[in-house]
Amino acid sequence: MTDFIYLDNAATTFMDYDVLKAMEPYNLEKYSNPSSIYSFSRENKSAMKRTRDVAAKLLGAKPKDIYFTSGGSEAINWAIKGVVYGNEAKGRHIVSTKIEHHATLHTLEFLEKQGFEVTYLDVDENGQIDLEELKKSIRPDTVLVSIMAANNEIGTILPLKKIGSICREKGTFFHTDAVQAIGAVEIDVEEMNIDFLSASAHKFHGPKGVGFLYLRSGIVIENLIHGGNQERGRRSGTENVAGIVGLGKALEIVMTDKEEKNRRLSMLRDQLTQGLLKIEGCRLNGPRGENRLPNNVNVSFSGVDGEALLMNLDLSGILASSGSACTSGAIDESHVLEAIGVEKEYIRGSLRFTLSKYNMEDEIEKTLRTVEEIVKRQRKIGR
Repeated sequence: MTDFIYLDNAATTFMDYDVLKAMEPYNLEKYSNPSSIYSFSRENKSAMKRTRDVAAKLLGAKPKDIYFTSGGSEAINWAIKGVVYGNEAKGRHIVSTKIEHHATLHTLEFLEKQGFEVTYLDVDENGQIDLEELKKSIRPDTVLVSIMAANNEIGTILPLKKIGSICREKGTFFHTDAVQAIGAVEIDVEEMNIDFLSASAHKFHGPKGVGFLYLRSGIVIENLIHGGNQERGRRSGTENVAGIVGLGKALEIVMTDKEEKNRRLSMLRDQLTQGLLKIEGCRLNGPRGENRLPNNVNVSFSGVDGEALLMNLDLSGILASSGSACTSGAIDESHVLEAIGVEKEYIRGSLRFTLSKYNMEDEIEKTLRTVEEIVKRQRKIGR
């Protein structure tokens, strides 16, 4: 399929050919505006309904509670801003964690500038919150708890059912960023007392630029985008029908192959993890076993620069990501690795590998050989 090894699937995924095929008619023949009243638009409306039905079935939700968005970031922004602005009479306090995706953290920072108060929960070395601390942090004026379903950097799977139960008992709304969790974690919004859930198609082999927000019926929420009357008056803008069809097809595939896919990914993940840990000065960041996403490996090397390691891997045809980002010559260290207590020396030498169903065992073996060679070479140069 490619002449490189792609191991950055938490960033984005290859679109399934069946998804592309399903979308094609809606880019060419069936191009009408679904909000129009003529018969040409009926198929587009029906196609959107089919995707709504599939998303609802996957989550144990009602189809009417699924709203299409431009992706995960919009869904997260809408859920958080919408619920706090729509329920200010209850209070202006929000609870979240220190390891959330920047789509959540930057939204919360924006709200703090508007006078809202945010409590950021600490996490342990595995990225797990203390449920007793969560209980104590929820106050009478807490309007929302926003905690991700699974962490994008270290793969931690959070206990949604327990969190949802606490929120329901305390009478506060619960939003979860499930962008990394769809297809990897079993989610039932009713059983888990989830009020809002955000998702993005390109994280599970669907198209970019489309996602959805699950929004429990009966909750007052402000709109994020104003204009027309699309999405039952909740989200304005002409719908991305082709993208929504692609989202639906990707979800259908997720529902069909998730058990076998996750079993195989867990095997490859463990193979890669065990091999990397044999390299001197390597440590695993985050949990082991079933509390970790089946495709996530995050490691750090002592005495190695992660950016240099990443670039050398790229030169060798292996695409991964770093736990630190280089911006204008400055290292922006991972807030997640800091939160779980990783030492600075190791943070600077961190790498994240995220697998997909398209990765093969021989790719893992080549990656292990290449990483070991580059680490040894960098350490020799650094002496």
